[in-house]
Amino acid sequence: MTSPPERPAPGTRIVFRWRKWDGATHWEHDCVYLGSDEWGDWFGQPTGWRSHRPGHEIHTSGPNVTLLPPSGDYVLTVNQVPPATYRIYIDIAWDAEWAGAEPTGVDMDLDVVRAVDERGLWIDDRDEWDEHRVAYGYPLEIVARLEALAIDLERRVGASEPPF
Repeated sequence: MTSPPERPAPGTRIVFRWRKWDGATHWEHDCVYLGSDEWGDWFGQPTGWRSHRPGHEIHTSGPNVTLLPPSGDYVLTVNQVPPATYRIYIDIAWDAEWAGAEPTGVDMDLDVVRAVDERGLWIDDRDEWDEHRVAYGYPLEIVARLEALAIDLERRVGASEPPF
C-alpha cells in the first residue's frame, strides 16, 4: 500500500493546473492550500487572485474555496455570493489529484452549476461534452461513468447534501 503524497503546509501558495484530455493546457488557478478534512483537500482564492487559460484571464471578484475529493472525479468550487452569481460550480474531472506539490486534473467539460438567480441548478456545457467526447475519443466506459456522475452530483447539490 502506498502512502498518500505529503501535502504542503496550510497557507502555502500553489497553482491548481487543469489540462484537457489531449494534454493541452487549460485553466490555472493561483490559490492557497487550506488543509484537508473528511471531504478531501481544500484550496482558497481570495478576492482579486488570478485564474487564466490560453487566451483568457480573470481575477476573482470575491473569495472562493475549492474541494479536491479523494475520488478525483470532480472538483467543487463554492463562491461567496454576492458578488458571484453562482454559489456552486463543479467541474467533472478525470485524474484530479496531486502531481508532486500541486493539484492537477483533466477537465472533462461537464459542469454542475447552482446559480443564485432564476437560472437555478443545471448541468452545463453538454454541447462541449458532446463535441469533445467524439473529437478526443473518450472511452465509452468513461463517458457512461461521468455522465452518471454529473446527474448524481446535480441531485446531491439539489438536496443540499454535504459537502454541497
